[in-house]
Amino acid sequence: MPPDVLIRRATEDDIERIVDLLELVSAEGRWIATEPPVNRELRTTGLLATLRRVDAAMFVAQRDRAIVAELVLHPGWPGAYDLAMLVERSHRGTGVGSALMKAGIEWANSMHAHKISLDVFPWNAAAIALYSKFGFVPEGVRRRHLRRLNGEQWDVVTMGLLLGRYDPPGWNNSEGPPV
Repeated sequence: MPPDVLIRRATEDDIERIVDLLELVSAEGRWIATEPPVNRELRTTGLLATLRRVDAAMFVAQRDRAIVAELVLHPGWPGAYDLAMLVERSHRGTGVGSALMKAGIEWANSMHAHKISLDVFPWNAAAIALYSKFGFVPEGVRRRHLRRLNGEQWDVVTMGLLLGRYDPPGWNNSEGPPV
């Protein structure tokens, strides 16, 4: 990771620059579900709501005054978190994503989470490799799950990372569920 990049919790002052990053990555039309034009007002409201939750976390990678990457964790099921991440093109492959993943996983562990899930497009080999490096495994493919504005329907790979260990009574992980 470049030495002048800082990984930290996001603040309300970062929201406008996070929306700028969202617009930039969405304009690539390949890596995230959001498509241009980005509704800045709606996104700002949503990001502020997430930022203000005690059971959610948002991290940014900052270089100078620019936000070059962002990771958010928000609760899905109790104890399980959904993860989403954006990395600006020129910072991909520099270690910024790994640093954000470390911060996010540490936070989820501090919240006593048992799982983190995420969705990724099947052609995003770099992201899949990053997530796999941190122990995420593919859990399934949702066929034609995301409908694009142009009518295309894209598959989505769901990946998960189990944190800690809990087996319900009568369950042996090596044998599967009790019958």
